[in-house]
Amino acid sequence: MNPSPEQTDTREPRLTTWTAPAAGGWRRKSYWLFLNRLTLPLIGLAIVFGAIGVAIVIIVSLPQHAGSLYLALGLLILAGLTIIWLIIARIRRNLVEPLALMRNWSTQMSGGNLSARIPLPPRGEFRELAIDINRLSDELKSLTIDMDSRVRAQTVRLARKTQSLDILYDVASSLSQPGDLDKLLKSFLDTFIELVDARAATVRVLTDDGHTRLVASRGLSAEVVEKDRLMDTGLCQCGWAATKGGIRTQRGTLPCAKLLGTSMLKRDCLEFVVVPVTYQDRILGIYNLFLDRPMSALGEDIHDLLTSVGKHLGLALEKARLDNQARQIAIMEERNIIGNELHDSLAQALVGMRLQVKMLGEALHKKDIRNSQYEVRNLRNAVEEAHVSLRDLLANYRLKIDERGLVPAVTGMAERFSQETGIDVFFHNECRQLSLTPLQESQIFHIVKEALSNIRKHSHACNVRILLDGDGHGVYSLLIEDDGEGMTPVSEALPGEHIGLSVMRERAERLPGELTIESEPGEGTRIVVTFPVTPARVAETEKQDKGG
Repeated sequence: MNPSPEQTDTREPRLTTWTAPAAGGWRRKSYWLFLNRLTLPLIGLAIVFGAIGVAIVIIVSLPQHAGSLYLALGLLILAGLTIIWLIIARIRRNLVEPLALMRNWSTQMSGGNLSARIPLPPRGEFRELAIDINRLSDELKSLTIDMDSRVRAQTVRLARKTQSLDILYDVASSLSQPGDLDKLLKSFLDTFIELVDARAATVRVLTDDGHTRLVASRGLSAEVVEKDRLMDTGLCQCGWAATKGGIRTQRGTLPCAKLLGTSMLKRDCLEFVVVPVTYQDRILGIYNLFLDRPMSALGEDIHDLLTSVGKHLGLALEKARLDNQARQIAIMEERNIIGNELHDSLAQALVGMRLQVKMLGEALHKKDIRNSQYEVRNLRNAVEEAHVSLRDLLANYRLKIDERGLVPAVTGMAERFSQETGIDVFFHNECRQLSLTPLQESQIFHIVKEALSNIRKHSHACNVRILLDGDGHGVYSLLIEDDGEGMTPVSEALPGEHIGLSVMRERAERLPGELTIESEPGEGTRIVVTFPVTPARVAETEKQDKGG
């Protein structure tokens, strides 16, 4: 098979040469240059050579007159030599010397001396040529100076851009570190003060009641921080920027000092800068810089830089707010689950003990000592069972998913369960690449824990099988089955029973997923949870599978 042209054509691309058209009237000018400089001497030389030839012919043909012609022949030869010397002198002065000067000029220009110029001849075409070349040299020098100036300006601009990117990177790094909001803001201020060489800096958030609240500061005294803790948005630049937006500057901090009744700095700064902190076009607050030099000295892109920093800071504030809200919701949900599980684990025991206490009272009222002792033994056994149930519940809630992940945690829980109860537990993980979020891992872990707790209390099973599997397309399934006595139908259940199943359903909904239960009396119980992984992790898993 013949190779394609793309495979065989290795020729370098040809450079197109553009030839400038000749200037108008160049032939006439070249003729005039020739006539003006060399025509007359050459005509004179031709006449002299003609006269010498005539004289030689006469001398040869008329020897008797040769004596009188020798003097004339010598004068003609002398005149010819003079004309030849004149022609050489004119060629040297009007051609060789200008070309030498042009050659010297080109050598200096190629060596980098853009100030080199050609001396002007007193007259003639080479004078006009020298004027044109010198004018082009002046333009070339001007263009070179302008280009150097632009290159320097662009270099400075790129350096400032690089500095701006470094600042944004350092700011983003300081705001992405783990820790609470106070530590993040303090780290941000420390980093930003060092990067922009500020004297001090603060961060204020906008409150719902029309104030700006100081949440972090660097470089201010404790007295100033206390007095500046809360400020009305209608009184100063900070409030105006927090409500109307836009970067604002003022010379020094004298207006702020008048509001606070004290100087903000021992030595006032040159410029006070207020920048809004935004998140998705929503102003969350502002941050301040106390500079000892004008803001313009930080570069032409300083406004864009400060705005970008404000957006990064707004993202950090919003993330902290959402994290705090998520923690509060998680605590409330976990408290509800704990309440349900406490009710499920103790409800039956408490109901039984209440009935036994009533029966004990009736026996004592009848003075039936034998039945009273029997009820006391039953009551003692019920209390011990409640204590064991509560202790198991507390032990289960102390179980945590360690840094190794879900599979090792479930394995350890199954091993402990088998050792404590004597029930054989078989755990199989069929997922080659398990990609779950931390929230999903936590919910799965607690579903398995709740299922094992129910098996311990009610099933009287000998074997338990736990299977975690995935279909390869982002859908996982969890199977928990036992060979115990099965479950009592919901319609026949006593009050307080099956609350653990409701807790498992709530956790399955948070995955989000679906929980199904199959059980018949004497046939064991089968619990299946199916749930999808998040879309981002599905794409990542498919990419890894293709790569494998």
